[in-house]
Amino acid sequence: MRTAAFAATMAFTVSGTAFAQGEPIKIGSFLAVTGQGAFLGDPSKKVLEHFIEEKNAMGGVLGRQIELVLYDSRTDAKEAVNFVRRLTTQDKVDVIIGGNTTGETMAVIPFIEQAGIPFVSLGGGSVIIDPVKPLVFKTVHTDRISVQSILDHAKSLGQSKVAVLSGSGGFDQSCRTNLLDLVQDYGIEILADEQHGSGDTDMTAQMTNIRRVAPDLIIYCGFGAPSSIVAKNHKQLIADIPLYMTVGAASRDFINGADGAAEGVFVTGSAVMVAEMLADDDPQAAVSQAFITSYRAAFGEEPSSFAGHAYDALLVVLDAIERAGSVDPEALRSAIEGTDELAGINGIYKMNATDHMGLGPQSLILTKVENGRFIPVGR
Repeated sequence: MRTAAFAATMAFTVSGTAFAQGEPIKIGSFLAVTGQGAFLGDPSKKVLEHFIEEKNAMGGVLGRQIELVLYDSRTDAKEAVNFVRRLTTQDKVDVIIGGNTTGETMAVIPFIEQAGIPFVSLGGGSVIIDPVKPLVFKTVHTDRISVQSILDHAKSLGQSKVAVLSGSGGFDQSCRTNLLDLVQDYGIEILADEQHGSGDTDMTAQMTNIRRVAPDLIIYCGFGAPSSIVAKNHKQLIADIPLYMTVGAASRDFINGADGAAEGVFVTGSAVMVAEMLADDDPQAAVSQAFITSYRAAFGEEPSSFAGHAYDALLVVLDAIERAGSVDPEALRSAIEGTDELAGINGIYKMNATDHMGLGPQSLILTKVENGRFIPVGR
């Protein structure tokens, strides 16, 4: 296991300034700072701005300062495409970090490929990196391994009948597709396959249908505000059936929005959710604690898993620049692909030519909400 040299120092306030020489290294970004995905984009923006500022205070990377060029996509795939075009043709950035949603990420990939520069996505869908695309990477657990983690737990408890509820977004549908595929390997039967629209504010009808078939567990494929609505309707109608959620619900916003209905819900997520409960010798303990300490000091709030996604993307990119010794597109792309045993918030990254995420199911932590906190259940 390896910790990037800058990772240990990025997460602390630096006194004094070292002056880097030469033209700045330009990192471009398009984030859902506003709109439906603001709960993803706002913490991502905070992380990139804050930790790049700290890195620059230490002298930058390769003796050069880092310039962040960031645009708000407003959670709109068309806007995301426009900004990627601008980042690549006008701003001339060296690498791009962004795309908080699967839909935005998939929309920009053709333009990334046309521009020929590396892109690290913050989206969750497995379709982003499966099949592998030479210039496209991601630091977010896929919906597929999130579902695998849930099914592993269900199988260990002898649960064999599941009901599925999913939203209509890119991540939601990718999660559903993977779930329908994976259950065959686990010998699990799907009794109900319910869906809701993007603007729905009540899932009573879907939960009523699920109650009729009496499954052993319910798996929700979705993210953001609908997760809290699902938890509320679940508590009202079928609280006796365990409810599992993927990484899309891995934040305090889910717990707060559910108004107590999140109690007892299982959620897959990253080390940042339970950092203070990790063993001292856990390979992610040090990097997670350092990240949380710096984030709290800067913003006066707890970081979400979504903030951790952006932090890891920055770790991966800066580590690759250091190893490549330049920002030549192919050299940088190759260095990112060669990321090996790099400790981050979401796990220990080990990428290669056939895996542009570098995280397995074991990197996820299954938690259960108890007394308003995420408590680790298994890994």
